[in-house]
Amino acid sequence: MGILAMILAGGKGERLHPLTLHRAKPAVPFGGIYRIIDFTLSNCINSGIRKIAVLTQYKSLSLDKHLRLGWNFFSGELNEFIISVPPQQRVGDKWYQGTADAIYQNIYMIEKDAPDHLLILAGDHIYKMDYAEMLQFHQQEKADATVAAIEVPIEQAASFGVIAVEDGCRIVGFEEKPKRPKAIPGRPDMAFASMGVYLFNTKKILEHLRFDALQDTSHDFGKNIIPEMMRTSRVCAYNFIDKNKKAAKYWRDVGTIDAYWEANRDLVSVDPLLNLYDNAWPMRTYQAQNPPAKFVFAQEKKGGRLGTALDSIIAHGCILSGGRVQNSVLSPNVRVNSYTEVHDSILMENVDIGRHCKIRRAIIDKDVVIPPGTEIGYNLDEDRKQFHVTPSGIVVIGKGVSVQEQEGAIPIEDPS
Repeated sequence: MGILAMILAGGKGERLHPLTLHRAKPAVPFGGIYRIIDFTLSNCINSGIRKIAVLTQYKSLSLDKHLRLGWNFFSGELNEFIISVPPQQRVGDKWYQGTADAIYQNIYMIEKDAPDHLLILAGDHIYKMDYAEMLQFHQQEKADATVAAIEVPIEQAASFGVIAVEDGCRIVGFEEKPKRPKAIPGRPDMAFASMGVYLFNTKKILEHLRFDALQDTSHDFGKNIIPEMMRTSRVCAYNFIDKNKKAAKYWRDVGTIDAYWEANRDLVSVDPLLNLYDNAWPMRTYQAQNPPAKFVFAQEKKGGRLGTALDSIIAHGCILSGGRVQNSVLSPNVRVNSYTEVHDSILMENVDIGRHCKIRRAIIDKDVVIPPGTEIGYNLDEDRKQFHVTPSGIVVIGKGVSVQEQEGAIPIEDPS
């Protein structure tokens, strides 16, 4: 195919704190067993792309480890690779200054591999897309650059980078978060929003990257490169074809705690917007050798223990030891002990919930032990004394945080 994919994965993701306090945003767990970057990587593999460079920068240890453990199956003999590339400082002494600068700083690698086309992707979006179909469109339109676009209601478009088109697909305007978004021709109620997916003819984009590097700009594809290319080159918009096979197209930037919580919670609905169970478009990830999930204790008498989960995702290695979980997502090796209730929550790897706890509308990061008798999500004023609480009332406990025993939270005696 002659295509090199470069995934921008160095963002701090500050709006996702404290989940990004110890890891880059693309490495944040999602959907029980995945990391956010797994969706972009799976799209690449499913699209037949076998040359992938992941550009890292901010707190990349967790991401590097995940790539090494879960994605190290490429054949060097066939000139396939997935590599993690931190800032090399080959063209200066600065870290990555913007999305375009991140690519420019790796211009040596691009020239060495000499692909026909360069595919620029974000590592922090959740969606299903066949990039091979986008390449076919790019070639048919004889474009120098193609930007993937998703249709959004005009009243929501001000939150995105909005693309204005003429003559079918030719981009004539590109504006970040405009006050008055341009509608799609013939569809006054809809606008094209950029998905942060860019496909370029390699020779042409390298010319523009070199030029931009000498200018006093933000060195950003949406703000600088695409608007500049529109003046001299053919730049097209590709209307996103969703491989999710649902009525509505699915593309999410889970850049805030509330958006992240909503996207996870949607997965447990009867007919979730994102289909993880489509074998024709598999989502890959690293999975450790854990035992199956286990549900124990089923005493039907009043006050008895019942290990059960309803409308939830329960990953391997979890033990529901007499606790009840509902409308929640549990990552591997979570333990929910007797007489505990967990509602509308996301529990990440190795979380241990003590007996007689009540948890609701919470996100609990890895390696957190919740003392017996603790209540979280029921008194937000008390929760704020220990944890981060969003304006909508989602309680977030960071990775490895030591949770204090609550005053007076002495569990009742176990009747058994």
